This record gives sequence, structure tokens and C-alpha cells, in this order.
Amino acid sequence: MRHFAAPALLRASHPVPTVVVSAVAAALAASTGAGPGALVVVTAAVLAGQLSVGWLNDLVDAERDAAVGRRDKPVASGCVSRRAVLISVLVSAVAAIGLSLPFGAAAAAAHLLALGSAWAYDLGMKTGPLSVVPYALSFGLLPVFLSLAAGTVPPPWLVVAAMLLGSAAHFANALPDLADDRATGVRGLPHRLGAPTSAGVAAALVFATSLALGWSAPLPVAVGPLLVLTSGLLLAAGLLLGRRPGSRAAFGAVLVVALVDVGVLVATGA
Repeated sequence: MRHFAAPALLRASHPVPTVVVSAVAAALAASTGAGPGALVVVTAAVLAGQLSVGWLNDLVDAERDAAVGRRDKPVASGCVSRRAVLISVLVSAVAAIGLSLPFGAAAAAAHLLALGSAWAYDLGMKTGPLSVVPYALSFGLLPVFLSLAAGTVPPPWLVVAAMLLGSAAHFANALPDLADDRATGVRGLPHRLGAPTSAGVAAALVFATSLALGWSAPLPVAVGPLLVLTSGLLLAAGLLLGRRPGSRAAFGAVLVVALVDVGVLVATGA
């Protein structure tokens, strides 16, 4: 299966959330007025960091994934070696920090703290009652890193909105895998609350994100209510489709709402 090593390595990085988060970072960085060169570097830094988080997650979870027969997981199924994934984690982590350093010590420290929080989640916090904390912290620090890289300070409402969105993503992401996770000893906060409650919490958090942006962001009068309405409709659709076994529609809805929120900010020059 060695000839499948490269595609398998890519799949092990959790490519969809990795690309989405990197695209969101690029849009936010562009809204700060970053020049083309800085925009490329800061986006590359975020992309490298997200790759390290995704690869570390699959590496740490390999035994648990194998125990429940997750054939879609390249490391657990043997499509890519653990050594290759470990090397990829280390290289991408070093690249993420190295690419952050040109923006100054404060920006690099914010990015390192965000990544450290995400790595802590992969390495054990995902199994405890505080599993939502790394998501909230890492997402909240993303606009801090991007703003500091541009020589500005993010407004508090933006950091709060990012923390709410990250928390929502945690609950939505956990929903399709609750049964498999419980079978392998993962007992994060969503698992302790159960699927119906976690779905409700995810809905409340992602809707609160849009409310925070619609209420506090410097938007034209009509845009705030439209943002809230659109987010509510997308969320309702995601939760409805997410009722199917194994569906990741709820998590997808959270990601789409994130793109809608960022798109509004960029379009209005905020």
C-alpha cells in the first residue's frame, strides 16, 4: 500500500477543516490590510499549524480508531506509517512557528499558544470534561495572531465571537463519533452531556457567534439581522441533516456559518 502513502498522508491531516480554517485565516488577514507577501506567509503559518494538529490527532487516535474498525483513518488502517505521520507533525509544527516569527514575538507567541492548546487537546484533553477549552482558546487566539501580525489589536467582540465559534465546532464535530468515542474511553464534555444536549449546545453557541457579530461588528444596519437570519437557517438545516447516523452535517453547518461571518466582515471592510 506504499504507493498510496502520499494521498493517505493528506487524508490523515483532516484536510477539510484544515483548508477551511486556513481560508478563514486568509480572509481575516486580508481584512486587516496585509500586503500580498505578508498574506501568503501568515496563511502558510496557519496552514502548517493546522496540518500539525490534524496529523497529531490521527497519530494519537490510531489505537482507538483501529479498535472500532475505522477504515477511513489512514494511520489506523495502515495506509501510512506512524513514523511518516510523526515526521509530518514535527516538520509542520516547526514550519508554523518559523513562519510566525517574522511578524514579531507577540504574534508568534499568540500562534504558539493557540497551537499548544490544540496539541494539548490531541494529547489528552479531548478525553476530559474540559475538552471544549482548547477549542475556545485556539479559535479565540486566531484573530489575535492575525491582528498582531498586521500590527493591530483585535476588538474584544471579535475574540469573543471566535471563541464561541470554536466551542460550537467542538460540540458539532463530536456528534457523529460519540458512540465510537465512548467505546474507546473518550469522555469529553459532549460525551458526558449526550447527543441531544450537545446538539443543542452547538446550536446555541454558533447562533451566539452570529449574534455577537451582528450586534457588535461595524456593519450596515440591514446586514446584522440578515447575518443572524442566515446563520439560523444554515444551522437549522445542519442540525436536521445531522440527525442521520454518522452525519457530519452539523459540523459542516458550523464551518459554513464561519465562512458567512468572515465573508460579511471582509465585504464590509471591517
